Amino acid sequence: MMQSLAQEAVISLLSHLIFIVITWQVLQSVNFDALFRKQKVIEARILIIFITIAIGTTVSNFFLDFLQWSQQLIYLF
Repeated sequence: MMQSLAQEAVISLLSHLIFIVITWQVLQSVNFDALFRKQKVIEARILIIFITIAIGTTVSNFFLDFLQWSQQLIYLF
């Protein structure tokens, strides 16, 4: 039981990190310069980091939920 929880924790951590990195790479290709003032570079970077974490975590949660639901399908039959 404890080993199963530990495995789920490792999978969740890796999933979140992987999707955050993927989201960061994708958001680097978007030009946000028109949205921010020239004097607010630090604030713009922080906002992009928060957006990256929010999107990456949301996508990761979707895939983790989907994985969990697909594993629970065996109880249907």
